[in-house]
Amino acid sequence: MVPLVVKKEKIGPIVGRHPWVFSKALVYVPEGLKPGEPVRLIDERGKFLATGYFNSYSQISVRIWGYEEDERIDADFFKRRIRAALSLRRRYVENTGTDSYRLVNGEGDSLPGLVVDKYADYLVVQFHTKGMDRWREKVIDALQEVVRPKGIYERSEIYTSQDEKPEEKSGVLVGKIPDLIKIKENGLYFLVDVRRGQKTGFFLDQRDKRMAFKKYTKDAHVLNCFSYTGGFTVYAFAGGAKSVVNVDTSADALELSKENVKLNGFRTDNLETIKMDVKKLFKDHSRQYDAIVLDPPAFIKDRKKKERGLTGYKYINRKAMELLVNGGILVTCSCSYHLGLEEFRHLLVEVASGTKSLFRILETYTHGIDHPVPLPFMEGEYLKCFFLQCFKR
Repeated sequence: MVPLVVKKEKIGPIVGRHPWVFSKALVYVPEGLKPGEPVRLIDERGKFLATGYFNSYSQISVRIWGYEEDERIDADFFKRRIRAALSLRRRYVENTGTDSYRLVNGEGDSLPGLVVDKYADYLVVQFHTKGMDRWREKVIDALQEVVRPKGIYERSEIYTSQDEKPEEKSGVLVGKIPDLIKIKENGLYFLVDVRRGQKTGFFLDQRDKRMAFKKYTKDAHVLNCFSYTGGFTVYAFAGGAKSVVNVDTSADALELSKENVKLNGFRTDNLETIKMDVKKLFKDHSRQYDAIVLDPPAFIKDRKKKERGLTGYKYINRKAMELLVNGGILVTCSCSYHLGLEEFRHLLVEVASGTKSLFRILETYTHGIDHPVPLPFMEGEYLKCFFLQCFKR
């Protein structure tokens, strides 16, 4: 491994187990290092700190593998990491009613730059850094040996820097991948399109929020905004909803949402689908609802455009609040890393103050068990969700 010396005043985050090492923390970075090159981090006295891989000559120089001095980066290394990740999910997530989850969550499973989602008997992998992409063969071999999937599909977005457009790679890596994969989640069934769907095909990080939402939907009229393939919709019908309106810009996603409703034995004559941008819908929409779900894509993808994104969040939340009946439930989410939980709450306070209604928080959620994040890794926090109840004044 290539030794890299960390400046004395910069070792704190490494000792505290933050998984990134920034270029300014290193005394010197030799020329000619390639992404993925194993490195050994030491302090100025030569004391071992951590192992990792060289990421790039830009801001993040090293992504940390671990803290065992004698650990070798070889085939067994990846098998150990994946076995540990699988063990966590099998203990706390997988059961007779759930067969799909995030299997590897990058830094949270000490495999920075790698995401693996399990859909029933199939895996979808994403390599997010050139450094991790260098190890793809060993990663795929380890996944085959440890998990033994029927097939592996790639949906990578490889970033060279935060400011550059990622390099995209997709295709079948192992076996055969069906057009639609049938998965189980909390006893409900969904069809997932891993080839053309958003992200890896399904938003696995909302499993616990969908389950929580179910109890609020008995006899309810529900509006599901940014509905995608109807995750919250199926749970609403499972909870006894009288009707659901799905709103999304994708005709394919809306069609699949209908199939998911039918797949679970629910009627579709009380399901309405609207192909439209939610912001446009809200301009003229006045129908009242017992429960509304706002699960938009990230409105703030770039810190430089944060104000514009905040305006979007304020608008959709204000309109949703106005469409709730007395006692109604608003499930509002944000997956923007640049909008923290506390700031999101302040935004909702500001918006609610103009509605002449009282809102109270019933539940608060972040990531699920299968999306673990190292304690000091604030950069890994992105998802936040509030369950609010409305009281008309």
